[in-house]
Amino acid sequence: CHTDLHAVRNDWGGTKYPLVPGHEIVGKVMSVGSDVTKYKQGDTVAVGCMVDSCKSCDQCDNHEEQLCREGMVGTYAGKDRISGEMTQGGYSKHVVVREEFVLFVPQTLDLSRVAPLLCAGITTYSPLHKWGVKKGSRVAVVGLGGLGHMAVKNAVAMGATVTVIGRSESKKEDAITLGAQHYLVSTNDDEMKDAKSAFDLIIDTVPVKHDLSIYTPLLDIDGTLVIVGQIGPVDEVNTVPLLMGRRRIAGSLIGGIKETQEMLDFCGEN
Repeated sequence: CHTDLHAVRNDWGGTKYPLVPGHEIVGKVMSVGSDVTKYKQGDTVAVGCMVDSCKSCDQCDNHEEQLCREGMVGTYAGKDRISGEMTQGGYSKHVVVREEFVLFVPQTLDLSRVAPLLCAGITTYSPLHKWGVKKGSRVAVVGLGGLGHMAVKNAVAMGATVTVIGRSESKKEDAITLGAQHYLVSTNDDEMKDAKSAFDLIIDTVPVKHDLSIYTPLLDIDGTLVIVGQIGPVDEVNTVPLLMGRRRIAGSLIGGIKETQEMLDFCGEN
């Protein structure tokens, strides 16, 4: 995950060294503690972006540990709630994780393809799930990188009509191959005008600062644009399309452990 590179390079500031990154972990259980009941030695399991939380606040009780009121403990560069030491990630030879934050890997999944599901997969699955995407939903995905292709595959599997939005036609063939039914070029004014009010949900995966105002008119009434890619300030947003159509801009951060397990099971079935 590119987040690991940002952390290693201290692009966002605050990185403490030594640091072992890696938050998309797939492997075998080597041993279990005496109180562990869910897993046994030899099980194929996974660990995603977090390894602990307070487990007692309203968000944790609602299975949304990523929104823990006291702050989730990241798989690396987090403060271990027991030892107080900094957590180290999946590029270690071994990791010790609370069983509540370990995930089963369905046997139907190719292990070589599981790791990206633990970050990009849940990052895009969660807003699709949260905003009730189902058969007949009209979903647009902005960008077709690591997050974007996961969003397309998840939305298609949920039965949505999916459109990929890109700045040029260079990704059109890839988008259609992944299952998208339509492709929209954001620099083509006529195409963008024709797509007004065309979508119930837009998943914006672009990782850099960009203009959101070109996308909000594409939402139907009560539609939502969800930011999952960019971290940091956005350009000034024209609020007229929001006010006139009860449209909204939201953000989403990974998902809880229960939802992440549901995502893995969903991918295993689809």
